Amino acid sequence: MSYDLMVFNPKTAPKSESEFLEWYDQQTEWEEDHSYDDPKVTSTELRNWFMEMIIEFPAMNGPHSPADLDDRIDYDEITDYSVGKDVIYSAFRWSLAEKAYPKMLEMAKKHKVGFYDASGDGNIMFPNENGILESINKKTESKPWWKFW
Repeated sequence: MSYDLMVFNPKTAPKSESEFLEWYDQQTEWEEDHSYDDPKVTSTELRNWFMEMIIEFPAMNGPHSPADLDDRIDYDEITDYSVGKDVIYSAFRWSLAEKAYPKMLEMAKKHKVGFYDASGDGNIMFPNENGILESINKKTESKPWWKFW
C-alpha cells in the first residue's frame, strides 16, 4: 500500500469533479503505447516538475533512477513514478506523506500543473490564471439560510 498523489496537465484534464474522476480512471488504466518510467513522453511542464521532484524523491525506475539504487536498501524517499502523456502518478511510502504532500503541492504551483490527492481527501486542484491552485471539488458545507446576506 502506498501514499499516492498525482500531477496532471490542466489543459487536457476535465474541469468538473465527476468528469475528472472518470478521466483519472482512464488514465490509470495505463494503456498508452509507451513505457511509463520516462518523462520524455509527457508535457514540458510535467517533465520539469518531474526533474525537480526527483532531486528529493528519486525515481524507483527508468532512466532517471539513481545508479546506486540496488545498493541502497535505506533509500526511504525512493518513489514509484508512472509517467503518462498527461499525468504523473507518484507512489510514496506512507511514512513520507507529511513530507511528500507539501513538496508535490509546491512543485505543482511552481510548474503550473494540476494536483490530485488520490490517497487523501480527493482534492482536485487546477492552476488559475495567476498560477494559484484552486479546488474544483464540490463544497459539502453550506451557509445557514440566515447568513446569505
